[in-house]
Amino acid sequence: MCAASTVAGFVPLGGCMDGAVETTGRTRPNILFLMADDLGWADAGYHGSSIKTPNIDRLAATGIRFERHYVMPTCTPTRVGLMSGRYPSRFGVLSPAYGKIFEDDTVTLPGMLRQVGYRTALCGKWHMGSPPEYTPLRYGFDRSYGYFHGQIDPYTHHYKTGVPSWHRNDQYLEETGHATDLITQEAIRVIESAGQKPFFLYVAYSVPHYPLDEPPPWLDLYPAIQEPSRRRYAASVSHMDEGIGKIIEALDRSGRRKDTLIVFVSDNGGQQSWHSNTEYHGRYSDKPHTVLGDNRPLRGWKGDVYEGGIRVPALVNWPGTLAPGKIAAPVHIVDWLPTLAELTGYLPQENPNWDGISVWPVICSDKDSIGTRTLYWKTPNAQALRQGDWKLVVYYKTDKVELYNLADDPYEQTDRAELHPERVRHLRSVLETIARQDG
Repeated sequence: MCAASTVAGFVPLGGCMDGAVETTGRTRPNILFLMADDLGWADAGYHGSSIKTPNIDRLAATGIRFERHYVMPTCTPTRVGLMSGRYPSRFGVLSPAYGKIFEDDTVTLPGMLRQVGYRTALCGKWHMGSPPEYTPLRYGFDRSYGYFHGQIDPYTHHYKTGVPSWHRNDQYLEETGHATDLITQEAIRVIESAGQKPFFLYVAYSVPHYPLDEPPPWLDLYPAIQEPSRRRYAASVSHMDEGIGKIIEALDRSGRRKDTLIVFVSDNGGQQSWHSNTEYHGRYSDKPHTVLGDNRPLRGWKGDVYEGGIRVPALVNWPGTLAPGKIAAPVHIVDWLPTLAELTGYLPQENPNWDGISVWPVICSDKDSIGTRTLYWKTPNAQALRQGDWKLVVYYKTDKVELYNLADDPYEQTDRAELHPERVRHLRSVLETIARQDG
């Protein structure tokens, strides 16, 4: 899937170009990692949604679409997996979390990239530790901007309990404006102020996670949507999409577009609904979010280990280097750190115990297989294991076990546990072996 590279002196690893692989004396690409918050499988335009996402659709059409990109069912675990290359349960993280998450010697994605010469910046959501000690600058970012906590009010920028969360370089900051616009504007500033070093820019948008509050120009795009909360949801996605378009325009203006690898992914599946009379100072008590995301035809919602909670829209785009295509092989959020390590020539001094693998050889070839993979999820309520086409789901409290064949039954409609007891026993044994490594 690789075309001839246009990056001066750069030889991508994994077979993108003919000839010997060099890991020194080459120009590494800029890396722009875009993450939506709670975007459902069917909420991307290129998946057939009525929501308008022209810029994301263009990246998908000119890049490589992942048909089976997995994440964790909720926000903090997915972000921990991205930053560490390890299942978040290794750190004891099963759900949204605060306090100290990473061990002091954990090699994080920005820390790794800084070691090989990158400038690193975060714009948007952190949610991987609590201020003032466990903040982005401590874990490899050169600059940070956005919010520390879980979801914030898009205008006040306060967390649901009312505490401030907005910051610049880990210091609290008061600013006016919609969070989507502020995150976009900061990402553009990072690009326009970039020097000669390559940059890693992690843009973690706050939408379409609740609470949603969008100005009329975006709501006016969807007069046919009668349900107010779904209309706000659609408006927030289009608002984010425009921001992504502006970031790409900044890459074009600065002459960096062809030198930049772009990844887009959602942090988990879409949420079904939300309502609170007290959170966010009660500002949304009269605006129930009764209809939010759309994961169809996948089963389940955010928080579930069914496909709707963990399989999300995702793509990679690098013009002049990666030819358009699709990858059907299972890929996991923990794969991105080892993939970018291979791409940038990072060699760990010790065994990093990554759970992920580099998928660069698959991205960079016509081969659409990684072999039989074993993937693992753990939440406060359930565990799941995918090995090849088989998926095992185990619920703690009831010890209920479900088995699905995703090749024949991709929407998990038929539980086959009773028909295949030997396979259930085998997969439970594999799951228990993997789980013993958890923190």
